Amino acid sequence: MLQVVQDVRSGKTGVREIPDPVAAPGQVVVAAAASLVSAGTERYVVELARKSLIGKARERPDHVRRVIQKVQQEGLLFTAQQVMAKLDEPMPLGYSSAGVVLATGRGVQEYKPGDRVATTGPHAGIVSVSRMGCARVPDNVTFEQAAYTSVASIGLEGVRLAKVTLGERVLVIGLGLIGQMVVAMLKASGCRVFGTDIDPAKLELAKTFGADAVGVGSPRDAIKNFAGPQGVDAVIITASTKDNGPIEFAADVVRTRGRIVLVGVTGLNVPRPPFFMKEIEFTVSSSTGPGRLDPQYDEKGVDYPFGFVRWTAQRNMESVLDMISAGKLPVEKLTSHRFPVERAAEAYDLITSGSPVLGAIIEYPEAPAVPKRRIDLKSSKRAGSGDIGVSLIGAGNYARVVMIPALAKVGGGVAWRGMCTARGMNAEHSGRKLGFSFATTEASEVFNDPGTKAVFIATRHDLHAELVIEGLRAGKHIFVEKPLCISAAELTRIAAVVEELGDKCPMLMVGLNRRFAPATKAVRDFFAGVSPTTVGYRFASGYLPANLWHQDEEVGGGRIVGEGVHAIDTCVSLVGSPPVRVFAESVGASRGVETTDDQVFITMRHANGSLSNISYQAGGDRAAPVERFEVNGGGRTAHVDEFDTVNMWRSERLTTAKFDRDRGHANGFKAFLDACKNGGAWPIPWSEVYGTMWAGLMAMRSLREGVAIDIDATE
Repeated sequence: MLQVVQDVRSGKTGVREIPDPVAAPGQVVVAAAASLVSAGTERYVVELARKSLIGKARERPDHVRRVIQKVQQEGLLFTAQQVMAKLDEPMPLGYSSAGVVLATGRGVQEYKPGDRVATTGPHAGIVSVSRMGCARVPDNVTFEQAAYTSVASIGLEGVRLAKVTLGERVLVIGLGLIGQMVVAMLKASGCRVFGTDIDPAKLELAKTFGADAVGVGSPRDAIKNFAGPQGVDAVIITASTKDNGPIEFAADVVRTRGRIVLVGVTGLNVPRPPFFMKEIEFTVSSSTGPGRLDPQYDEKGVDYPFGFVRWTAQRNMESVLDMISAGKLPVEKLTSHRFPVERAAEAYDLITSGSPVLGAIIEYPEAPAVPKRRIDLKSSKRAGSGDIGVSLIGAGNYARVVMIPALAKVGGGVAWRGMCTARGMNAEHSGRKLGFSFATTEASEVFNDPGTKAVFIATRHDLHAELVIEGLRAGKHIFVEKPLCISAAELTRIAAVVEELGDKCPMLMVGLNRRFAPATKAVRDFFAGVSPTTVGYRFASGYLPANLWHQDEEVGGGRIVGEGVHAIDTCVSLVGSPPVRVFAESVGASRGVETTDDQVFITMRHANGSLSNISYQAGGDRAAPVERFEVNGGGRTAHVDEFDTVNMWRSERLTTAKFDRDRGHANGFKAFLDACKNGGAWPIPWSEVYGTMWAGLMAMRSLREGVAIDIDATE
């Protein structure tokens, strides 16, 4: 299929062929017939992308502050790599389209193949969206009309937030694409509407959408004549400007205790005197309605109860379609340009050139009968006779910023085969850039590829177990980023497969890289032959909001299972013995704590009598050191700070070593690839992989039950 993408680094808007998406659980796959370019929002994105690095920094000072913070925490080089990787990531454009359902994922019952729907999908021939991002299109509404649905829902949410009632007088500032539709919605609500804009042509168009009166610029006298000396009941601002003028004008003409809703973009220097004197209610509208930015709603498809949240994002979409069907929202009047998807870049040249554009529609050809989930990439890199074929499933931040650069440091001997991601855009872009042979959205294409001998898995955590099992059964060596899995049931299933395959089991390695760090090896060698020992590990990872997938036990496993296993495995490696008992306790719940699972102490007793204690803390300052551990035993002491500095004491003498914050990624990848090529023992014995994962899962169980959990070290 073809998709419209924005290259953030070069500023170029283009159309690329990418693999068709699959129907993931809770998702609906739709063949688009038409999509609408949002002239305001998308123009801002494109113009920002076309600015220089300095221009981008000036436009988004919040991002600059985050970069500075990362430099303090992770160093200049690593931060620069992350920034460059982010700039290199293509951005999908668009969020308002309509078409025909091709397939539905598990858990979707309300849509069937062949249904006509409006979606929140991007500009692409085939889109995959949440079931909450769809709305059924009435029979008398065309696909072109339905393509306005998501954009119109933004305006409708602004109208709802204005809390207008029958007969009220409302001012609409800005009569662009959304402003025109807001006029029609207000008229359908029984309001009298005054519209303002700096473009006389838009004023005339607003009259056809039902505006009772219009005026150029800021016509205070005309509005006073329209609403009376008390002022308008509400103001909806749909203009896009950096100026603070619309806010000041709205405050001037609205009545005492009136409402102002900002749907567009303006300066937000709210003047205190009029807001104080009139007790004006001011609201900034967010997207298409309740749920749109909520992962539970957007990603998991958990709807809000109808009786408590009457108008959600999806219900707003349905309401828009009802108005179009009833002839109360004549969006067809807004269409000023049409482009076949192959020429979509021309639409963005128009809207950024200042040309008068309201509704620019992108049209798509009929979807082929057979989905194309694999596309061949023209790689200039030829595989050598001794190279091992490697494929990658998942190309998120970790894969692009850490995994792939570390693999590049390993050197030759790797022939890139398939790049697989749920979003075909990432697979195509990363695969083409890095020299992969093909890009796909279907994991089976990787596992069935005869040229692939080893597969790296870097997806979301809830997908790891199934992919590991499928890969091992397909005879592929597997490197899976931590964690191996997120539940005891999944770990038991993986263990059963490893046991079933026996000596024929391909290699399975988990990305527990800290044990391969030079600093860890130095300490391990320093304590060789010493047992028992004690380890204290401080892992002060940064704050993550409770609603992110990393915190979700069903998706990310929670932060202890998803990230804390690094510390658990490092302790196992340092003491040279598996854990046999685990106890974990977290901070107490309070009003200031969103989740208690990421501020935890974990104590482990190991089979050889050693003790280790892990302090996993997300409640500190991001600029503070993240990782630090100390080992004691046999008259020896070692301190490691950030895998950079190692201090070792023995016989009252200090030895110091420096390792440049090497956390062992490249060493771990090299160990895996060497073992794939040459055979021999697994770089991390299966017993230690199993023991570390089981300890992480039992730490979470201990948190829930409040007791220590014994672990059978022989399992």
